[in-house]
Amino acid sequence: MLDVATGPGFVAGAADERGATVVGLDFSPAMIVEAQRRHPTVSFREGDAEALPFEDGSFDAVVMNFGLLHLARPEAAIGEACRVLRPGGRYALTVWAAPEQAAGFGMVLRAIEAFGKTDVPLPAGPPFFRFSDAGECRRTLEDAGFSGVDVKLLPLTWRCRPRKQYSTRCRGEVCGRLPCCGRSLRRRSSRYAPRCSAGPDVRAGRRFVVPMPAVLASASKPQS
Repeated sequence: MLDVATGPGFVAGAADERGATVVGLDFSPAMIVEAQRRHPTVSFREGDAEALPFEDGSFDAVVMNFGLLHLARPEAAIGEACRVLRPGGRYALTVWAAPEQAAGFGMVLRAIEAFGKTDVPLPAGPPFFRFSDAGECRRTLEDAGFSGVDVKLLPLTWRCRPRKQYSTRCRGEVCGRLPCCGRSLRRRSSRYAPRCSAGPDVRAGRRFVVPMPAVLASASKPQS
C-alpha cells in the first residue's frame, strides 16, 4: 500500500499494524523524519504526490488522507495514483465536508469574515472545499480512469476546549483583530458545550463536541 501525503504516518502506521507492506510518501523531509520516528517498521520516502516516483502498477492500494486539499493540481495526483495501481487495485481519499456540515470550519470562516483580512498574498489554488461535493469526487475519479466510485460521509467530531484551541488557531498574520476573532469563535462554539447545571464557567473547562464530518471517496482501477 502507498500512503501519499503521509504526514506523521498515521494511516501508514495503521496499515502496517494490520499486516500490509506499506510505503509512506511526503514532500516534506521533516515529516518523513517524524513519520519514521513514530513508525520505525514502515518504509518512508520523499516524493511529489503529483509525480509519484514509482513504476506503473506498483501497488495494490493507494490512499491519501486529507492530502488532496493541499495540492495545486489534485487531478494530477489522482491520475498518478491510478497509474501506480495494479489493475483491480483500490484507491481511497478523504477530505473535509463543506463548512455548512463541518461546523469547526464554518465557525472559523465566519469569524475571519467578520473580523479578519482575506486579501492576504497567497498563491492561487483550487477551491478548498471542491471535493466536499460527492458529484465532484465521482467525476474527477472517473475522469482519471477509476470505476466503481463510492462516496460516503463519515460523521466525525472534534472534541476540544474552544477557549484554548480555537483562539490560538487564528493567527495575527491572517486576522488583524485577534482578540475579537477569538471571542467570536468562543461565542459561536458555545452551542456545542456539554449541558451542565453548574454554570458556563464549568462548561468552558469541559470538552465541546463539534461536528466535523469528512468525505471518504473510494474506487477501483479497472482490470483492463
